[in-house]
Amino acid sequence: MDLIVIVGPTAVGKTKLSIEVTKAFDGEIISGDAMQFYKGLDIGTAKASKAEQTQVKHHLLDILEPTESFSVVEYQKLVREKITEIKLKNKTPILVGGSGLYVQSIIEDYQFKGAKRDKDNDYLNMSLDLLQNKLKQKNPKLYEQIDIENKRRVIRALEKDDDDIQVERKPYYDNYYIIGLNTNREKLYERINNRVDDMIKSGLIDEVKTLYDQNIRSQSIKAIGYKELYQYFDGDISLDESIRLIKRNSRRYAKRQLTWFRNKMNVEWFESHIENFNQTIDEVMKQIKKKLNQ
Repeated sequence: MDLIVIVGPTAVGKTKLSIEVTKAFDGEIISGDAMQFYKGLDIGTAKASKAEQTQVKHHLLDILEPTESFSVVEYQKLVREKITEIKLKNKTPILVGGSGLYVQSIIEDYQFKGAKRDKDNDYLNMSLDLLQNKLKQKNPKLYEQIDIENKRRVIRALEKDDDDIQVERKPYYDNYYIIGLNTNREKLYERINNRVDDMIKSGLIDEVKTLYDQNIRSQSIKAIGYKELYQYFDGDISLDESIRLIKRNSRRYAKRQLTWFRNKMNVEWFESHIENFNQTIDEVMKQIKKKLNQ
C-alpha cells in the first residue's frame, strides 16, 4: 500500500489511533495538521507528546518558527518527498491530520497554477466581520468549508480563482486507504470541551503568554486556542470569555472538518468508541489487514 491516511475532526482520537497503526504496520507518521508545524505551539495544537513521538517516527512536527509562513504548495512537495523516502526504507507512510486541504493536496492530483496573490489589497484593511459577510454572499458553500475565524483564509477564499488550483479529482497514488474517525456530535462536543479544559490545566495559558511576550503576531498565532488568549492578554476580553471562545471555535472547526472530509474525500468511517478506544483500534486494524490482502 502506497499510503495510509487517518483523518477526522479535532479531539476524536487520531493521534492515539495513528500510533497503534504505525506500530502494527511498521510505518512512520507524517503530520497533516497545519498548525503542528510550528515550534512552541504544542498544547493548543494537540501535538503528539514527546513520549508519543519516541514510540514511532514523526515527520513535519516543529519544522517552522512561529514567525515563518508555509504554503500548501510547499507542504505538498515536502510530503511527497517524505512518502518516497519512507517507502524506500520499506516502511508504510501514514498521513495523519485534520487540515483537509493539506491532506487532499497529497492524495489527489492537485496542481497549483496561479500566480502569487497580491497581499497589498483592499481586503487586508477590512474587518473580519465584513470579509465573512462578503464571502457568505459570494460563495456560501466555501463559507461553510473554511475556517471563517481565520482572516487570511477568508481573504484567500474571496480571492479564489479557478485557475489557481487545477484538480482533476483523480488519485495521485495508485493504492491508498483513508480511515476516518468520528462519533456522534454530542459526544464529540463534550470531548472537545473537556480537552480545552485539560489544555488549560496543562499550561496552555503560559504557552500562549510566551509567544505573546515575544510579540509574535504572525499567522501561526491565529490558530484556535492562541488567537482567543491573545485577545485576553490584549485586555479585550476576560479569561473566562477567551476559554468559552476556544471551545466554541473548536466545535465549529470540527463541523467544518467533517464537511470537508465527507464532501471531498473517499473516506471509510469508523466509530471512535471514546469509552473503549481499543475497540476502535481493533476494528481499524482488521479492515487495514483486509485491504492489504485484497
